[in-house]
Amino acid sequence: MAGYAGRKRVNFVMMSLCWAAAIFGIAWLALILFALLWNGIAGLGINVFTQNTPGPGSEGGLLNAIVGSLILTISGVVIGTPIGLLAGTWMAEYGRHYKLTMVVRFINDILLSAPSIIIGLFVYQIVVVPMHHFSAMAGMIALAVIVVPVVVRTTEDMLNLVPNPLREAASALGLPRSHVIIKVAYRAASTGLLTGVLLAIARVSGETAPLLFTALSSPYFSLDITKEMANLPVVINSFAGSPYENWKQLAWTGALIITFAVLTLSISARVLSAERQTK
Repeated sequence: MAGYAGRKRVNFVMMSLCWAAAIFGIAWLALILFALLWNGIAGLGINVFTQNTPGPGSEGGLLNAIVGSLILTISGVVIGTPIGLLAGTWMAEYGRHYKLTMVVRFINDILLSAPSIIIGLFVYQIVVVPMHHFSAMAGMIALAVIVVPVVVRTTEDMLNLVPNPLREAASALGLPRSHVIIKVAYRAASTGLLTGVLLAIARVSGETAPLLFTALSSPYFSLDITKEMANLPVVINSFAGSPYENWKQLAWTGALIITFAVLTLSISARVLSAERQTK
């Protein structure tokens, strides 16, 4: 009995510590969201979505920054997703037992955890320096490099969860390997693959450091990817430290927009993942 009572006390202490740590983390998250809502919602209005970033002391919005962020994020995902999907497919379907796969997986894990500023510096050196100017195209490449390892990891993991009897049954019907992957493996893992893409979008949508070294920003509305392009992360970074109250307000509002966009994508990814596990 003494041993049982001791184990109960240890269990109670450990559970209390776990609950305290969880409450501590959630409390800080709640404070951050409350601060964003309190400071950012005051600046929400039609002007934010219809006017470009203003000069000091003048009225304006975030139209050019929002459009620029959408272009950079979507382009980065469109460039990086096929590369990550194909690499993850090769690792799961063709090279599962190859030594090269272990090397690729190791490098992919390094890229997955690498600071984004390192990626920004790398793209700056290989794209911006030869071009002699910043450009949205360089920003797209930097974001694509961040997207690739996320999609590679998700694709490999999801395809590895597809039961082999499904592949064997399709092969027994005479389907070639490529058709088995596309029509059977991809279809069975479609929810997980989509979740990986959503997580990649959430990862890159708020990145600031890579864009500081590549796309930089612009006070004007521009769709030219060979020149600098306004984007929310860099605008927030610039406006938050300015002495102008209207810029600070726009920085809070921009941060609120990005946060809720990322939160929506993360929740969507979780819901899709939960649906897949219940099937």
